[in-house]
Amino acid sequence: MQSTLKQAKRPVLGMILKGYPRISETFISNEIRLLEQMGMAIHIISMRHPREPFCHASVRRIRAAVDYLPETLWAPLPRLLASNARLAAADPGRYAGALRTALRRFARTRKSATIKHLLQAGYLVQRVLPGRGIGHLHAHFAHSPTSVALFASRLSGLPFSFTAHAKDIYTSDPRQLREKIGLARFVVTCTDYNRQYLQSLTNGRGTAIQRVYHGIDVRLFSGPDPDENARRKPEAPYRILTVARLTAKKGLATVYHALRRMCDQGLAVEHTLIGDGDDRPQIMALIQRLGLGSCTRWLGTLPHERVLTHYRRSDLFVLGCEVAANGDRDGIPNVLLESMAMGVPVVATRVSGIPELIDSDVNGLLVPPGQPSQLAAAMARLLTDQALRVRIIPEARRRVIQHFDNRICIQDLARIYAGHVPGAGHLSRFGRQG
Repeated sequence: MQSTLKQAKRPVLGMILKGYPRISETFISNEIRLLEQMGMAIHIISMRHPREPFCHASVRRIRAAVDYLPETLWAPLPRLLASNARLAAADPGRYAGALRTALRRFARTRKSATIKHLLQAGYLVQRVLPGRGIGHLHAHFAHSPTSVALFASRLSGLPFSFTAHAKDIYTSDPRQLREKIGLARFVVTCTDYNRQYLQSLTNGRGTAIQRVYHGIDVRLFSGPDPDENARRKPEAPYRILTVARLTAKKGLATVYHALRRMCDQGLAVEHTLIGDGDDRPQIMALIQRLGLGSCTRWLGTLPHERVLTHYRRSDLFVLGCEVAANGDRDGIPNVLLESMAMGVPVVATRVSGIPELIDSDVNGLLVPPGQPSQLAAAMARLLTDQALRVRIIPEARRRVIQHFDNRICIQDLARIYAGHVPGAGHLSRFGRQG
């Protein structure tokens, strides 16, 4: 995949991110790294600094330079206003057009974030773009990063596009999202479920909306021989793993109520939870209230190399995804792909794009969301039915390798960039045909 193009001739893509790097957004860093290997020069523009004190090893292989925008509105306001004033003085007509767009969007929702995003975009155009050779802006997540990309496009004349993922789609005002789609050069999303929803906002007309699965590095998430792993019969206490952000859409309450039912039925289990999030106090309190403290442990956020160790030790992976009260939901959680690639059988729920990955009783088990009894029954079945494990585990890895290897998925994305981004035509030779 290595390009022979000289650095000076490579297109420069301005990638606008909510934060960089982020442990929970490995799919973005993998995308950047693979695009770089194809010959795409990328400049990262991050709206926030890292949240975690460490990063995955793959991030250290990224060559892209990074600029950070002012994160808040009030403390850096003088810098933001100065940059915007210079832009307005240099091209009053263009700035007035961007301001009209911002006021129209503000009138819909009355959210001050709209004004903040305009000011951040002005800072980006006046302070970051000069001398960088950026010819196209692409934002990850349809909410604030795409708002900044939209305004930066209006202020600079550069085209923009965006990738929509999960929460950013379903918690966004549909009117605001429809306008972003209409103004973008193209839109990418990570599931067919998402694509159908986004197309419904525009009645299938206008900007192209492309589905490209994230995929994972199947070489990194490579467990023992799947047939050998399938033949290994689990023994009590059964080791069950969940890797998730501690937030409502992950359905962790359902998982723990299901574990309580399994214990009540006499099944000895050991559950490990990896991840962190805003709902940690509630989840920890629920574990104690259900009397599960002695058979569960929470390890917080861990880097890949340590997560891999827990995959290898586990008999089963479980996730109870659901649609949160605010509409937030997952796309296809990468941890399901990772588990399946590692030879750890998966029990999950029929939510959003998950059925695009898991065919129940073929390469995993699916149950309705919010049903602890059904989740418990599915976990018990997949732990104790050896014939089922022998059938499911190899099929699960086969599914991931065939359709979710990120080296294959990136070729679909390269084809899209080649067709829409000036100077990226060389990427067409990497795109899959048909």
